[in-house]
Amino acid sequence: MSIVFKGCGTALVTPFKGGEVDYNAFAATVDWQVETGIDFLVPLGTTGETPTLSESEKLQVLEVTRQHAQGRPVMAGVGSNSVKATLDNIRLLQDADAFLVVVPFYNKPPQRGLYQYFKTIAEAAPKPVILYNVPGRTGTNLEAETTLALARDVKNIIGIKEASGKLDQVRAIIKGRPEGFAVLSGNDDDTFQLMKDGADGVISVASNVFPSAMADFVKALREGRWDEAEKMNKRLSPLFNNLFVEPNPIPAKAAMAQLGLMENSLRLPLVKATEETEKLIAQTLKDLF
Repeated sequence: MSIVFKGCGTALVTPFKGGEVDYNAFAATVDWQVETGIDFLVPLGTTGETPTLSESEKLQVLEVTRQHAQGRPVMAGVGSNSVKATLDNIRLLQDADAFLVVVPFYNKPPQRGLYQYFKTIAEAAPKPVILYNVPGRTGTNLEAETTLALARDVKNIIGIKEASGKLDQVRAIIKGRPEGFAVLSGNDDDTFQLMKDGADGVISVASNVFPSAMADFVKALREGRWDEAEKMNKRLSPLFNNLFVEPNPIPAKAAMAQLGLMENSLRLPLVKATEETEKLIAQTLKDLF
């Protein structure tokens, strides 16, 4: 495949203003990401509150991302918990460079069901597919054996975003993967260890807030500057941790509002950060900047 996802990608937040998507703030955010060295862009994922977006909003978010990407690859989140709905999303968002497909949530399928699901999606998709394993959200873990079977058997599956937090599982994928299959950390706080173990990068939440630092951190890891990267990891760790003291993207939205990038507005069932979280984020940003 000509498309390659390595380095630091940002799981983009979706700004709202008066209950509607704030496309101006979103475009400015994408511009900032590109200018500060982010390698690729991931709209319409978990961090983007995608389940609350209409089809027309999803389409416009993708279009703005592409218009402002300046050549950076764009990986659009398209996953749902049925084949039909996921393929409908792929058709809607066909202009993306690749599709991020999450493990089906709520259904709790067995591994053989996951294999057939992803195989069916990837064989029907006109662009490459990246698997997304986040059992804390979906209720089901995509096991290493299943991931590797899909990587070997399905040409159009080119990588995985691994947010299970199961480091041994991710190491098994790194060790057993076919050539060209990308392994991307789905957790900021796992990035240092997983990239030392051979992962190709991260799809980051923290890079919404501090893209230049995350881009530098991941570049250091890719270049094997381990001591420097370890110091960066230690500096960024409070941000990694504090962005998840409430469900993502509640703290990230609070941080970006404090930085003046957008309103602190979310769609139900998500709500604004508590006062305690706001103070914690403010102190975290003060310490970093």
